[in-house]
Amino acid sequence: MNDKEPWRIVFMGTPDFAVPSLAALLGGPDPVVGVVTQLDKPTGRGMAVQFSPVKRAAMEKGIPLLQPRTLRDPETFAALEAWRPDLVVVAAFGQILPEAVLNLPAHGCINVHASLLPRWRGAAPIARALLAGDSHSGVTIMQMEAGLDTGPVLAMERLPLDEAMTGGRLHDALAVLGARLLVATIAGFKVGSIRPVPQSAEGVVYAAKLTRADERIDFRQPAGLIRRRVMALNPWPGAVAELEGRPIKIFDCRVANGSGLPGTLIALHNDGPEIACGEESVIVREVQVPGKRRMTAQEWLRGHPLAIGMCWS
Repeated sequence: MNDKEPWRIVFMGTPDFAVPSLAALLGGPDPVVGVVTQLDKPTGRGMAVQFSPVKRAAMEKGIPLLQPRTLRDPETFAALEAWRPDLVVVAAFGQILPEAVLNLPAHGCINVHASLLPRWRGAAPIARALLAGDSHSGVTIMQMEAGLDTGPVLAMERLPLDEAMTGGRLHDALAVLGARLLVATIAGFKVGSIRPVPQSAEGVVYAAKLTRADERIDFRQPAGLIRRRVMALNPWPGAVAELEGRPIKIFDCRVANGSGLPGTLIALHNDGPEIACGEESVIVREVQVPGKRRMTAQEWLRGHPLAIGMCWS
């Protein structure tokens, strides 16, 4: 086909991160002929079925939609084939694309990945960058191949990180950055001004999926590392400590210069309780207790008085 003609794009994505990319494509010159997203999932206490953010966005625009259990299903592949895609764009879809799907579009499949590849390939690049204390994060637009985030790079843009950056803020910033970079990359890719560059063999780091162990706060660590964990896991899934056998999610804290047995409540301040760490201390400023909403530590303390010497674990 003449590459000056519009390309037929199929978009694959599921969570909030993917929505700005879909919106950017819908505002561009190439038609989005179909959207693929994950199956609806029951959530909450009532286990009500919730549509994914991408599904809601596609339905609002009346875009044809597929929700396959697996992309390896012959009926799903036939439906994709019927859309005659020139390009497949993937952003946080949640399934690995089989080789048949990778080879289907005339111009291949490209991915919006929330890291500076090859650093943080895999499932949780945003949280892992913050947990590691990286000075920069960013977005990579890459051509997809069979390996896990191993494909050639089409474009990359860096974003500086500071100590105030939370996982939520970084997620939102990279979603917007990725959408803008995606549109510019496709435009350059179509006219040949952007060409794929193989990823470096050096600096490869994998961003493993977060586990319960990643959520746990260990007060034997230095206060700076504890604060880093709290910020990285805010708002999801939240960093967790136990007090009197109850899990307390901590969403904000600041480093102080107190000392004592790690995990011991050593002072109460206007903005929250101070807990001794392996080095220095942290003052907890925002929490969530089971069954309650997020609240400031001040709000929490009004209904749950604490005593000096209490032990957090």
